[in-house]
Amino acid sequence: MKNNKLSVSELILNNDGSIYHLKLRPEDIAKIVITVGDPERVETVSNKFDNIRMKRTCREFVTHTGTFKGKDITVISTGIGTDNVDIVLNELDALVNIDLQNRTIKEEHTSLDIFRIGTSGTIQSDIAIDSILISQAAVGLDGLLPFYGKGLNNTHAFTSSLQMHVQNQLPPCFYTRSSEKLNSLFVNDPNFIFGTTLTMPGFYAPQGRAIRFVHPIPNLMEKLANFEYRGEKLTNIEMETAGVYGLSNILGHNAISINAILANRMNGEFSNQAEDTVNKAIDLTLEKIIAL
Repeated sequence: MKNNKLSVSELILNNDGSIYHLKLRPEDIAKIVITVGDPERVETVSNKFDNIRMKRTCREFVTHTGTFKGKDITVISTGIGTDNVDIVLNELDALVNIDLQNRTIKEEHTSLDIFRIGTSGTIQSDIAIDSILISQAAVGLDGLLPFYGKGLNNTHAFTSSLQMHVQNQLPPCFYTRSSEKLNSLFVNDPNFIFGTTLTMPGFYAPQGRAIRFVHPIPNLMEKLANFEYRGEKLTNIEMETAGVYGLSNILGHNAISINAILANRMNGEFSNQAEDTVNKAIDLTLEKIIAL
């Protein structure tokens, strides 16, 4: 496959040679990448850089590249959901592992270090809002990874037990883990807690919210909160992490997800200092990046 030229319909480039959705060229990105969901949060991160050498916006994808204390870093928005993560991860991978001019896969593989900084809600009553949670593992119910196959572990004992726990009322799910390399940066730091994150394909019914209808799975959040397999529980819920982990593992990149816990679903609480908590997560993550 490495000697085969990729067709123009498989590897889509813009007229200026940039990758299709992100509108970036290989020289535009760093090997260290921070992903955020909200396009406006890109500037929140890059304002902390010592300098910014590139800014690009295309659709919901905003990208800034600069340096922070000597580290070259790219921050990019994905938008909400793993459908957007699918675009961002594949196109970032193409920028470092495909010769775009010749449309061929490079012989030498390049791994990116990817830090997702996002917001999340906990489903455990004893996890405080405004905590910063590191996803050591993620369970995806978003439907993306089954299309990739390779590296997909949907028969993992954790997910099998989870389906039995909820009487097979959930869609097929898969289990995937963070990068050991990046996870090691955060261990033994009291600023962080650790857990297993549930990635859902939506914000309302998939996360147990029923605003103007009767939810077909009564007490969904309570059922998920009560699940445990060999001491491992589901700690929080969001919409991107499992896709980031799954694709990073398949494509050969390192990924870690840092979650600002803004809501406690069991206690019905929401943070009154959300912006401060997100900023704290950004600052702490930048400190860890310096240690790479």
